[in-house]
Amino acid sequence: MTAYFVTGTGTEIGKTYVVAGIIRAARAAGRTARAIKPVMSGYDPADPGGSDAGVLLRAMDLPVTAQNVAAISPWRYAAFLSPDMAAARENRQIDFAEVVTFCEATVGRANELTLVEGAGGAMVPLNGTQNIRSLIVTLGLPVILVGGTYLGTISHTLTTAEALSARGIAIAAVVLNESAQSPAPLDEIAATIRRFLPFTPVRTIPRHGNDAAFQSLEAQLMNEARLSSL
Repeated sequence: MTAYFVTGTGTEIGKTYVVAGIIRAARAAGRTARAIKPVMSGYDPADPGGSDAGVLLRAMDLPVTAQNVAAISPWRYAAFLSPDMAAARENRQIDFAEVVTFCEATVGRANELTLVEGAGGAMVPLNGTQNIRSLIVTLGLPVILVGGTYLGTISHTLTTAEALSARGIAIAAVVLNESAQSPAPLDEIAATIRRFLPFTPVRTIPRHGNDAAFQSLEAQLMNEARLSSL
């Protein structure tokens, strides 16, 4: 079993884009891969194809149907808010234990690369007492931490990495997904983050022509998984 939890420094920084890219790279290499996003806010049932789940299904070459969306994203909310707030808008509450059970069942039965994508950033609340970091700790999965290259990303990335490390969470890779507006070249931002995270691989995903970057990232993840199983 090879599984990673994909979280981010915040929302709208490209977690789903990165997950889909890794899946496509795995499939291009002849490997099987799947992804789930158990909790999803901002979901419009009239446009499932425009949702994060829709992006993931297309990357897995699966039809974007209501049934398939529900299979990979059981907890869906209309409001584009943190999961706890989005659920409250619908007079619902996220049962943390049920989310854990769903994730463990998916990861445990998969003899393939499995990616569990979180909602929002690593510290976003799921309910009144638990957040995405709580879920990562409980699942015990290594993390792929996705950040952007916008102004402020260095602080956000290092702060999130510290918050994860404080709970003993292993960071398999920091992935910098190039933002539309970047104050400095992608490689310069990556070099700065590497100085402060010398033992963590820092990978970059350029906005254009990034197939090779995703292939390299996927190969690194699979290689690390093989080494950890020895």
